[in-house]
Amino acid sequence: MAYVVLENCIRCKYTDCVDVCPVDCFHEGPNFLVIDPDECIDCSLCEQECPAEAIRAEDDVPDDQRAFIALNAELAKVWPTITEKKEPLPDAAEWAGKKGKLQYLQR
Repeated sequence: MAYVVLENCIRCKYTDCVDVCPVDCFHEGPNFLVIDPDECIDCSLCEQECPAEAIRAEDDVPDDQRAFIALNAELAKVWPTITEKKEPLPDAAEWAGKKGKLQYLQR
């Protein structure tokens, strides 16, 4: 079971999770992060570090977010690995907690 980055990360992209990941399984896109399920060791450190509460264990992903399991796996194969914390997107606080953000995902 891997951990999954969910919709609430879109347009926020906090990277606190990246700082605690012991295996560098996060990959960075323009306005979203993903976890490579093949690299994730299920340590759970990232989940508690995410200020947007956008990371869940695969078994705990809500039904309306299940598509993000495949999306994380797909995008992790093409986006570069991120290994250091960066500043969140400038308007991250305004986007945190908003629903329906999938349409804003930039690939």
